[in-house]
Amino acid sequence: MDYAPIPSSPSSRPPHRSLKLLSFSLAAILLTIVAVLNGRYRSGTSPEPVIHPTSPLSRGPSDGVSEKTSGLGLLRSPSSHFPWTNTMLQWQRTAFHFQPQKNWMNGFLPSSSSLFFLFSNRFYRSLMFCCLFVSLARISMDPDPNGPVFYKGWYHLFYQYNPDSAVWGNITWGHAVSRDLIHWRHLPLAMVADHWYDLNGVWTGSATILPDGNLIMLYTGSTNESVQVQNLAVPSDPSDPLLLKWIKSDANPVLLPPPGVGPKDFRDPTTAWYEEEAAAWRLAIGTKEDEGHSGIVLVYQTKDFLTYELLPGMLHAVAGTGMWECVDFYPVGTKAEDGGLDTSVTTGEKVKHVLKASMDDDRHDYYAIGTYDSETARWVPDDPEMDVGIGLRYDWGKFYASKTFYDTKSSRRVLWGWIGETDSEYADIQKGWASLQGIPRTVLLDVKTGSNLLQWPVEEVKSLRAGSQEFTNISVSSGSVVPLDVLNSAAQLDIEAEFEIDAASLAETLEADVGYNCSTSGGANRRGALGPFGLLVLADPKLSEQTAVYFYIAKKTDGGLQTHFCHDEMQSSCANDIYKRVVGSKVPVLDGETLTVRILVDHSIVESFAQGGRTCITSRVYPTEAIYNSARVFIFNNATGARVTAKSIKIWHMNSANIIDSRSPY
Repeated sequence: MDYAPIPSSPSSRPPHRSLKLLSFSLAAILLTIVAVLNGRYRSGTSPEPVIHPTSPLSRGPSDGVSEKTSGLGLLRSPSSHFPWTNTMLQWQRTAFHFQPQKNWMNGFLPSSSSLFFLFSNRFYRSLMFCCLFVSLARISMDPDPNGPVFYKGWYHLFYQYNPDSAVWGNITWGHAVSRDLIHWRHLPLAMVADHWYDLNGVWTGSATILPDGNLIMLYTGSTNESVQVQNLAVPSDPSDPLLLKWIKSDANPVLLPPPGVGPKDFRDPTTAWYEEEAAAWRLAIGTKEDEGHSGIVLVYQTKDFLTYELLPGMLHAVAGTGMWECVDFYPVGTKAEDGGLDTSVTTGEKVKHVLKASMDDDRHDYYAIGTYDSETARWVPDDPEMDVGIGLRYDWGKFYASKTFYDTKSSRRVLWGWIGETDSEYADIQKGWASLQGIPRTVLLDVKTGSNLLQWPVEEVKSLRAGSQEFTNISVSSGSVVPLDVLNSAAQLDIEAEFEIDAASLAETLEADVGYNCSTSGGANRRGALGPFGLLVLADPKLSEQTAVYFYIAKKTDGGLQTHFCHDEMQSSCANDIYKRVVGSKVPVLDGETLTVRILVDHSIVESFAQGGRTCITSRVYPTEAIYNSARVFIFNNATGARVTAKSIKIWHMNSANIIDSRSPY
């Protein structure tokens, strides 16, 4: 049965008429000033601009949470910013990735030249921000996934949200629901900072389903004195499948930083798991110790989620890795037929455990596979050289603060990840929004290698596929670029490609390239004997813009081959206020396997999954030329001594997802 339409709530009602009049009056004044200033700026009479300092504006560390900005800053010289147009900026918004609702102010923002002037002058900058706040701006930012769960027929996604600005701050919990993880319905804010124990922010948390079907939520609050504490919240009406209202426990905070842990180094409780022997629940929390700069995971035990015992020792620690936040801990099956496992499956010969942490030092998500001992509450990695923080990553691009949940509907484990921006904060304010969620991924142990996970877009993504095209057995000679005749725009695509490199080339190549590294080896234009080769997506017809998704095969001194999978963002945009990189890593390729990749293209994001998801890369890109019907796809081969064959390239155009307002019928 469909849930009844949601009644208007205080957070969704239109503002009082007098406030509306004040907002529109100030907006009119602002637009008048902008028109005058625009003429002054163009005539060369504007005052001297404010140059951004060399260090970026902080978006979190002073509050005890990781940096939440690209580091490109907000207030820089107008001449240093790219002249974005509204047409370019509007196109950057994705079509089938989850994003919070965008601000209505996108429709009346002044021209880029006017904004350059406004943000370079203190008085007009203050006036601008005044109007932004008075008009009750609802701009999205920083949607770290929180408490994802399947509850009474609905997938719930909570996320950190700033209701006042396109930059980090004033963190509350946004809330959206879905039947299929693809089409979403925005709901009113779930939790706001309204108690002393979370007055400086409702931060990351996790949901736990109890045996009776009820749901509890544990989350980190930043107190009025910026101390990180753990709090308990429950639905006010457990029978409500949309979980519209929450009650924070009178016992909050239920956990304080233990002795020896800094007040700003104690955050992000995991989903709890049940221990049969102890007849109690356990959960993990990330922290650090200054001596050795070690990242640490502590384990607490509770029977009622109100009182807790800190277990002796720690779940795990790795020296030199710094603060661990957004810790995740879950089991995976070791048999090919295994699906996802419930978090409380803790024992068994054919169960491994994944420990993941988000590194505050470099803002990447690392994981390792190992064995959990429930008696000692210890976890040991299978390979110490690939431990958390020094080995494998979920994603080698822009991907952070991720969280998994066990999907009871489909018996799978699903991973969400926050995709931040890599443009300037100036551009974010012009867009009126910042940040999005990656496509949810299923997570399994790679039973063929036994040493890594497989991540793959959830099956429901295929429901967006529309018209398809297939290209087969395209021979790509050394140094060539081949256009693919993709009908209509190539801006929303799902691509599955299979490549094969000439066997004779592999045998005859003598070049040893043991030091190859995606990030430091020159990108897609750096030519080697056996690579790079792959696809250029979000490319314009003249190739002035392109995002390269490619393989590079390095030959080792013993004659063995090592395959690398990379993204080259350096030519992804003509804009100059974007952080561009070459990213990637090695990808295991077993004997007899061809090279495969799946690529999701959605306006300003490219997500790639190599070899069935053994290595994944996400790039935020901001095309200015390869937009609308100008977006193209090419095959390229920059190898100097190898012929490459694209055995199969299947391309589906993707429909847009329905992401609707809470007051609309579902």
